[in-house]
Amino acid sequence: MSKVAEKILPLAEPLAESLGLELVDVEFVKEGGNYILRILVDREGGVTHKDCESLSSLLGDELDKVDPIEESYLMEVSSPGIERPLKKEGDFLRFAGSRVRVNLYSSLDGKKSVKGMLRGMEENLILVEDEDNNLVRIPLAQVAKANLSFFD
Repeated sequence: MSKVAEKILPLAEPLAESLGLELVDVEFVKEGGNYILRILVDREGGVTHKDCESLSSLLGDELDKVDPIEESYLMEVSSPGIERPLKKEGDFLRFAGSRVRVNLYSSLDGKKSVKGMLRGMEENLILVEDEDNNLVRIPLAQVAKANLSFFD
């Protein structure tokens, strides 16, 4: 997570929660010459356009007051989409039974990426049944990026 995203997280999370939303991720990236503050939110049953609009308004007002970002930027508030990032321990429990793609910081059994069916978590290990039907135990600290995998 970038330093800017780390500053925004404690501002955005309580605002999202006040609207009944779960803050999934905060990103601050440069794309095509523009800085983008991307806020991903979710809730059981899905997120509406109105949810995103409400959080955008609340967070925009807060950011105008606090002004934690030096660069000019665009803010996007959206749902995480069908290839939702998995960040928290609860994500790996909630989405057990779903297809996932997990990228690792370093090789595990000769692989830097594991694709398969998420089977849950136990003792800080993500359990993924890979495409060869082997149960792979991945230390949470080893995960660079994990997403639901609709298209793989």
